[in-house]
Amino acid sequence: MKNFLVYLLLLFSSFLFAQKSIVSEEILIKNDSILLPGTLSFNSEPEKQPLIIFVSGSGNPDRNGNQPQFGVNGNYIKQLSDAMTDKNVAFFRFDKRNVTKENIPQILKHYVFSDLVDDVTAIIEHFKNDPRFDSITLVGHSQGSLVAMMAANQYVDKYVSLAGIGEPVGGTLVRQYSAQNESLGKNVEEHIKELSETGTIKEVNPNLALLFNPKNYSFLAEYLVLNPQEEIKKLNIPVLIINGTKDIQVKEKDAENLLLAKPDAKMVIIENMNHVLKNIEKDEDNLASYSSPDFPLSQKLVLLLEDFIKQ
Repeated sequence: MKNFLVYLLLLFSSFLFAQKSIVSEEILIKNDSILLPGTLSFNSEPEKQPLIIFVSGSGNPDRNGNQPQFGVNGNYIKQLSDAMTDKNVAFFRFDKRNVTKENIPQILKHYVFSDLVDDVTAIIEHFKNDPRFDSITLVGHSQGSLVAMMAANQYVDKYVSLAGIGEPVGGTLVRQYSAQNESLGKNVEEHIKELSETGTIKEVNPNLALLFNPKNYSFLAEYLVLNPQEEIKKLNIPVLIINGTKDIQVKEKDAENLLLAKPDAKMVIIENMNHVLKNIEKDEDNLASYSSPDFPLSQKLVLLLEDFIKQ
């Protein structure tokens, strides 16, 4: 019995030691008056390790990947952060500018796509000389794929497009809405054309009022003219393009388009991974995984990122 108790004590002590090596720091980065609070997680034991800066997708996801107002609570960015720090890869995740309430007055005055690029540039600037990290990899997810692509500068060592679109966003929006309703997709196409030509939309379909809110016109006008295939050509660093077979928002064709534009990149399509990076065995679980953290992260993604970043 005594030996058993000693064994339990040693096991518990080992667990505590292992837990203490993972450190999380709350960091506030400023881009002029814009506040970008985030969490840096890393293993404190290695003298140096690579760093991931994760750039999230459209809407207003917080640093964990959640948008509760839209029922998105999958916690997928937090899960990926935990998985990567277990592999001795540091991870910085942050709240987009439209999550932090102090930023809202500024956003209401001015908000364009390049503001997101400037935010990531400010974050890179913060970490570029941090002695704890021997490299910086930008991982851009969904819309963040293009943001990270455009923010990559001389301080970035590698780039990952994770479920990023491979065409101008207008084509993707038309396809996504057409899949729900052909007539609605046609309206999206018409609205995009009018906005691109005139800078405004006279009469918006009520079913599209959220997307084509007049407050979004400046943002959309700048976003619509950008082509990820042209932007990815500008990168002179190792590039990894990833998508999943269960992604119902961004198709494998998008990854293929990016590879066509950047033939020296590596492309991997992960079996059964969906848009929020979860492993989905049953199709009926796909949408459910957006709203629950209980679905497992794709472990193939974790291993793929570790291999690419450390090689």
